[in-house]
Amino acid sequence: MHQDQLHIDSDIARRMIREQFPQYLHEDVVAVAGAGTDNAIFRIGSESAARFPLRAMNPVECAARLRSEAAAMSELWQLCPFPTPRPVGLGAPGPDYPMPWTVQTWIEGEAATPAGLSRSRTFALDLVRLITSLRQGDVRGRRFNGRGRGGNLVDHDAWMEVCLSNSESLLDVAQLRRMWARFRELPPAGPEVMSHKDLIPANLLVASEHLIGVLDGGGFGPADPSLDLVVAWHLLDRERRMIFRDAIQANDVEWRRGGAWAFQQAMGLVWYYQITNPTMSALGRSTISRLVEDYADRH
Repeated sequence: MHQDQLHIDSDIARRMIREQFPQYLHEDVVAVAGAGTDNAIFRIGSESAARFPLRAMNPVECAARLRSEAAAMSELWQLCPFPTPRPVGLGAPGPDYPMPWTVQTWIEGEAATPAGLSRSRTFALDLVRLITSLRQGDVRGRRFNGRGRGGNLVDHDAWMEVCLSNSESLLDVAQLRRMWARFRELPPAGPEVMSHKDLIPANLLVASEHLIGVLDGGGFGPADPSLDLVVAWHLLDRERRMIFRDAIQANDVEWRRGGAWAFQQAMGLVWYYQITNPTMSALGRSTISRLVEDYADRH
């Protein structure tokens, strides 16, 4: 999926896990299929999982980031009203894989999909419960760390130009340029709050019509209060989006900024993963179609 992607397979992962975490010596190690883009995941027995970063970076910097993510996961675990993984340990590089990696607890469940529960009021209200619970966390004087989404919309102009240029043959770019021009001018929505920061379908586990697990909490921290609202366009149809908005009591600016962050994320998915990860590319298309639907209503 990436030009700097590292090779990791079940044999390498199994060997490293058993050598560095002897408590798993007799556990099965199986690759987990999915739409993940940042990590290769291997299930260890029935209660644990290993995550190996897919993109090459300086190992010392990577280890520092993984420790920071572990701290964020522990903080999320204390606040999240749904099960979420807890860190178990940090693995060291080996001869066949040159980066640090992590072990964490396993949460059972099926990943949500863009359409699967899009018409469920129950699911929409579970998402409201998740976000409002996370917002109760104390930012403790911290600010947005400046990485990724969650700060100033205009900081993403250059990336959006890359995305729009690469989407010329895939999407109605003229309309999407007009949408971004309006999104980027939105004022701040209010003080930063604690946010998951990546509420995409693959990070939310469901059963029946309920949310039953929340994954990938390593980014948990302060951000624009609108950021976690992206989940409304990733996962809900128009009627359920309105139920979600009313329940979470989002004002107009906060709601529109949530759409802006969903737009920024979706525009990077369609073209980048068109060949290498069709599931993520399709998510981008689905989210953009919902945003276009709302944009057409407004204009």
